[in-house]
Amino acid sequence: MSNGIMAVAEQRDSKIRDISFEVISEARRLGEITGQDVTVVLPGFDIKEEAAILGYYGADRVLVADDPRLETYTTDGYVSVIAELVRKSDPEILLLGASVQGRDLASRLAPRLNTGLAQDCIRFSIEQGEFTAIRPAFSGRVLQKVQFDNCRPRMATIRPHVVTVNVPDETRAAEIIGADFTLDDALLRTRVVDKLRDQGGSIDLTEADKIIAGGRGMIRAENFEILEKLAGLINGSTGASRSAVDMGWRPHSDQVGQTGKTVSPALYIACGISGAIQHLAGMDTSKVIVAINSDPDAPIFQKADYGIVDDLFAVVPALMEVITSILRKQD
Repeated sequence: MSNGIMAVAEQRDSKIRDISFEVISEARRLGEITGQDVTVVLPGFDIKEEAAILGYYGADRVLVADDPRLETYTTDGYVSVIAELVRKSDPEILLLGASVQGRDLASRLAPRLNTGLAQDCIRFSIEQGEFTAIRPAFSGRVLQKVQFDNCRPRMATIRPHVVTVNVPDETRAAEIIGADFTLDDALLRTRVVDKLRDQGGSIDLTEADKIIAGGRGMIRAENFEILEKLAGLINGSTGASRSAVDMGWRPHSDQVGQTGKTVSPALYIACGISGAIQHLAGMDTSKVIVAINSDPDAPIFQKADYGIVDDLFAVVPALMEVITSILRKQD
């Protein structure tokens, strides 16, 4: 292999998102195997001061695409700029995060580059000199091995929280380069006019290390309050199954599953969730899965590392009492 590995970093409000460190760490690992440099593209506005941190995680150089029109993500603007920079660099491998933004960007970027794409991958390797991606398929029931014939760059997105993040080395300096690109206003068919933020203040599900999710067993919307309290105790986020969202109990942004968000937290607590295959597809790579359900035959128990067959409205408050007691002793 030659021409190096390229990764795309994400920023929001001029701050690097955690998924970027995961992608760069994996790019660095592959670079060590293949002997290639790692180049990172960082689109945004007035973002250059944040670029140095990407070197701590393994970037050899950072191409900063700085433009007011790139301050907030739009598909048209980002695809145009990143496609141009990828063509100039001609990397062997191109990696992005499988975040909401990354999935959207990658699916538009691949046809622009006339290359193949493996979405939502959980593992990578170099087999006989060929880049190989592993991704779940058929709602997580099988793992698919993807290799790229006659494709360049080999392009893939990485599911959040499935790769090991490098310990940041602040003595490691990346070369920071102001990227040269063109951006035609005529190509920008969408424009961000306002941002409406979630007032809850919880961590985005795709970045959360701990998630407390509720399903049909929550009975009504008001009952999610106990899950929010539990999530607050452990600095986690609250998620939901599709059935809970369809009933109007939670917004779609909270939905975990095949038609919602794919998550891989260190801890996933499923409360009153039966475990339909579509839901499991969105969380089955969680490090530790705890299921609380009154039905001992619920499919969720087949995936759970720990299962509690009981009324969640008795278990969750008891769990909060134990956690609160532990936190008080630590204080």
